[in-house]
Amino acid sequence: MTVLPDDGLSLAAEFPDATHEQWQRLVEGVLRKSGKEVSGAAAEEALSTTLEDGLRTRPLYTARDAAPDPGLPGFAPFVRGGRPEGGIAGGWDVRQRHTTLPGGTADAVLADLENGVTSLWLVLGSGGIPVPELDRALDGVHLDLAPVVVDGHGESEAAADALLGLYEARGVDPKAVRGNLGADPLRYEARTGTRQDFAPFAALAARCAETYPGLRALTVDALPYHEAGGSAAQELGASLATGVAYLRELTEAGLTVEQAAGQLEFRYAATADQFLTIAKLRAARRLWARVAEVCGAPGAGAQVQHAVTSPVMMARRDPWVNMLRTTVATLAAGVGGADSVTVLPFDHPLGLPDAFARRIARNTSTILIEESHLARVIDPAGGSWYVERLTDELAQAGWAFFRSVERDGGQAAVLRSGRLRTDLATTWAERSKKLAKRREPITGVSEFPLLSERLVEREAAPAQPSGGLPRVHRDEAYEELRARSDAHLAATGARPRVYLATLGSANEYTARSTFASNLFQAGGIEPVTGGGFADSGATEAVLCSSDARYAEEAGRTAESLRAAGARHVFLAGRPAEYPGIDSYVFAGCDAVAVLSATLDRMGVS
Repeated sequence: MTVLPDDGLSLAAEFPDATHEQWQRLVEGVLRKSGKEVSGAAAEEALSTTLEDGLRTRPLYTARDAAPDPGLPGFAPFVRGGRPEGGIAGGWDVRQRHTTLPGGTADAVLADLENGVTSLWLVLGSGGIPVPELDRALDGVHLDLAPVVVDGHGESEAAADALLGLYEARGVDPKAVRGNLGADPLRYEARTGTRQDFAPFAALAARCAETYPGLRALTVDALPYHEAGGSAAQELGASLATGVAYLRELTEAGLTVEQAAGQLEFRYAATADQFLTIAKLRAARRLWARVAEVCGAPGAGAQVQHAVTSPVMMARRDPWVNMLRTTVATLAAGVGGADSVTVLPFDHPLGLPDAFARRIARNTSTILIEESHLARVIDPAGGSWYVERLTDELAQAGWAFFRSVERDGGQAAVLRSGRLRTDLATTWAERSKKLAKRREPITGVSEFPLLSERLVEREAAPAQPSGGLPRVHRDEAYEELRARSDAHLAATGARPRVYLATLGSANEYTARSTFASNLFQAGGIEPVTGGGFADSGATEAVLCSSDARYAEEAGRTAESLRAAGARHVFLAGRPAEYPGIDSYVFAGCDAVAVLSATLDRMGVS
């Protein structure tokens, strides 16, 4: 046995090891103070959090929470990364998205490349830059140095031909070409409900495999399923089913399994739920490695991943907060091992980004790579009992969804039958309940809204393909309420108002008046405090104080408010039998339903 020298840094060595049971007893004491009498495992369960897909995260993970061996970076099952060095040397590929050419020139494209962006994602066709303008969009770009990904939607074949023609016209060495031709017929069908013939894309894949070893022909884009409200497991399962469908098509066209797998790049959403994003990317690599193994090509199982910050999580109100959301999402994508990361500008939900927004987007990756040194560590989350267990559980849930899709005939079949739409809608409906009850808060929207903010205006972005799966947004229910309030303000010169009737001392009413103020502002209703109700310009009132004060004064105060003209009286607190109270607002109430009904009563359409 090796005896370590005494260096004087004993740290906690003189203390006995703490046990899991001791920790549980401490938890019991804390919960007892909040009125919950639970013990042992039940105490720990009380602090657990339920996620989508039947997952549940616990407050404490230990060595007992075993997970399958993630392997080594660059080796199957590729959980820790598809490359031994843990990703592209120097960090991930910073891939910026462009849908137009501002001013009709490629200045924005060149500005990105000159200031930290390492590859381009160009949306071509009806939803972006016209295909004939591709040459001008890449004017001045060194195509042997900057990888290009095109996204042609319904014009994918033309977009691919245009890019390949550009490489030939400029004399670019085929071996130096990097990027992706962006063909994804199942994504297009998911977006539009329109089918595409796969044969031209199989021919493109064969051409790339033969002539352009660094160029991939196909993208497996999971964003349509994420943007339709899908969970992480549904996103994983749908991407696997799509990837398998493409493997079948390509091998039937004459490619080997290895060649077919080498033509695919997978695209996933990165959200501000950082640990779920990290686990999703790690689980995706493990699952695709399993697919490759079953197909007889385990060496081709290193999934190439492109992570995009989630459009679903971005808000239209107080859009500056989107910078924080995308920063957390980008960090998660990097820690999760994504090969390429696209940071959508903070004003993305408002229209076309301006130069400042594009700069902030590209600098988000630069700061994480260059200043935070995030890319210097291979698989930073690896070894965490929590992350490894979450990765395993999410992989199991994603695999189960994938198998259910395959049982029903595969990705194309579930798209065409409507089954996938129903599954995603069910998931979104459950999540919408959490958003409505503010169990999933949206800063600047459902929490801490600012009614006086000046709305950010942007030029409208090109219309995106539609007719297929819906595109949902976390803020959509609150945005509808705020739009009603804005219209009322424009028509009358004032927002709808609610009077906060504070009772007792500041210590008694501050917590609940702050709560009520935030809640009503989330619906565009201006809270008024001070003075009397008659002078407030409000038609409804909210009592705010302590339970003890309510017992003494709630009924009398409600009666006086009605005498002053109040048509509806709320009480901020849990429902109880107080005389004269019409309804209650409290943590966990359906805020959207409360606010919608309030605007209805106020005549705000």
